[in-house]
Amino acid sequence: MLSLDTLNAASKAEFVTLLDGVYEHSPWIAEAAHALKPAGGFQSLPQLKRALAQAVHDAGAEPQLGLVRAHPELAGKAMVSKTLTAESTNEQGKAGLTDCSPEEFAHIQQLNAAYNTKFGFPFVMAVRGPRGQGLHRREIIATFERRLGHPADYELAEALRNIHRIAEIRLNDKFGVEPTLGNLVWDWHEQLSVHTDPGYAELGQLTVTYLTDAHRACAAQIRTLMDECGFDETRIDAVGNVVGVYHGSDPAARRLLTGSHYDTVRNGGKYDGRLGIFVPIACVRELHRAGRRLPFGFEVIGFAEEEGQRYKATFLGSGAVIGQFDTRWLDQADAHGITMRQAMAHAGLDPAKIAAEARDPSKYLGFVEVHIEQGPVLNEMDLPLGIVTSINGSVRYQCEITGMASHAGTTPMDRRRDAAAAAAEVVLYLEKRATSVPDLVGTVGMLQVPNGSINVVPGRCLFSLDIRATTNEVRDECAADTLAEIAAICERRGVAFKAEETMRAAAAPSDPAWQQRWERAVDSLGLPLFRMPSGAGHDAMKLHEVMPQAMLFVRGLNAGISHNPLESITNDDTELCVQAFQRLLDDLAKEQA
Repeated sequence: MLSLDTLNAASKAEFVTLLDGVYEHSPWIAEAAHALKPAGGFQSLPQLKRALAQAVHDAGAEPQLGLVRAHPELAGKAMVSKTLTAESTNEQGKAGLTDCSPEEFAHIQQLNAAYNTKFGFPFVMAVRGPRGQGLHRREIIATFERRLGHPADYELAEALRNIHRIAEIRLNDKFGVEPTLGNLVWDWHEQLSVHTDPGYAELGQLTVTYLTDAHRACAAQIRTLMDECGFDETRIDAVGNVVGVYHGSDPAARRLLTGSHYDTVRNGGKYDGRLGIFVPIACVRELHRAGRRLPFGFEVIGFAEEEGQRYKATFLGSGAVIGQFDTRWLDQADAHGITMRQAMAHAGLDPAKIAAEARDPSKYLGFVEVHIEQGPVLNEMDLPLGIVTSINGSVRYQCEITGMASHAGTTPMDRRRDAAAAAAEVVLYLEKRATSVPDLVGTVGMLQVPNGSINVVPGRCLFSLDIRATTNEVRDECAADTLAEIAAICERRGVAFKAEETMRAAAAPSDPAWQQRWERAVDSLGLPLFRMPSGAGHDAMKLHEVMPQAMLFVRGLNAGISHNPLESITNDDTELCVQAFQRLLDDLAKEQA
């Protein structure tokens, strides 16, 4: 097996030879990476992987396109003629592409032809997949069909991302590296995803909403896992949170708190929230196996609810932990008329005990959370981890513009009071206004014409506004400007409007000391430090109200898509996340000793 010591001691020519086959027919990448070798040599395999990816990035468009074109078609002529490289033969064989049925093979050939005609380069996919053991042919074909619909620039970037994943797996093979903890955490996600609500299970979709039978099964499974991994105390609390405690060398010492949520959106992904539960569980597993105690306690919470899918309330789990559970929520009914109080009774929970779940912040060192990014930034930059600087503050409005419904054929254009046209101006204004300021985003996510007809000028239009920024001030300035612009648009068009604020959440900047601990952890792995805001809300923003907090992001696949079945992570990135968490614990242990 290859070692970093051998690679670092190699001449440039030897370096290129040792890395032969990592990037298909492209030795120039290893040559360029050799020039990026640090003075003391590569200190970690992730650092080497990053240098190789950087070499591709710095090369520019033509060499990148040449790299993509150096790859063979999937189940193509090279496979049939057995002229694939050894690496490609191994990968396509593990994915079962050498065992295609005649119908599958013919369909793949049609896809290859259509893809080459559209893009001018072959379809490239890391067929060994996010776990590294090989994808099924059905999944490969479905991905092929989906990506055929991409724009050309997007698809070229996606091909390059897959090439880097192929190279990562090949490097693991060369160095004899197995991301054991990454595999473990990845498998835990798969095992938990078997539980899904009725109506979605039949469709093969993952949906776990608050206190359904699937939700309760998830809680029980997480608790069992905590017991198996060596937690000293585990329980399901009065709101449905799964709580595990690993005592420090002094059981009375203050604790580090961590966790995330295990509920999902409807037809969601497997990693949103759950990654922040399983990664620290893996850390406890390793501490227990080593017989090691930290000088502080370690408490992991699988928060029961964050998404607000079943009831019109969010952050039920983390809200209860900070003493902000609103008892008025208990009388809310879901779509089937079941109140939250009734759901709790069915689950064996006692609402009268929820108030007692509030933690005393003085007994905690702080709160940290790891989470899938839920966006494209890390994926586009080919970075596995990102340090969160702030969770964006947000405000939401439900808006209504009222004009005059009239006949589409007989109402002259200059005499219309078109509510939808006015709303269209609002959409474009918000897009322009949000684009003008870094880390500000604005979205009209719902837009409808009630009782609209193809031959009627819209007399009423309903729409939403969602405005987020890293500071409350930037958020509020955008909101004020947008509402003022709506008023001006409506006055000019002779229509009326009203807006109701439905949600407001304050920005939650990361605590500097805890952010620096994440930075030191990531740096120790040989990875570049990339700081970024979180545009999505997280349980950490609730804990922020009572104690210092900081978050770490993990790259998502498929352009970082989340709240979607395509949401995915790799075992290698997960391994790095566990290692970063372990480094943070070690760092904190030294501070507390």
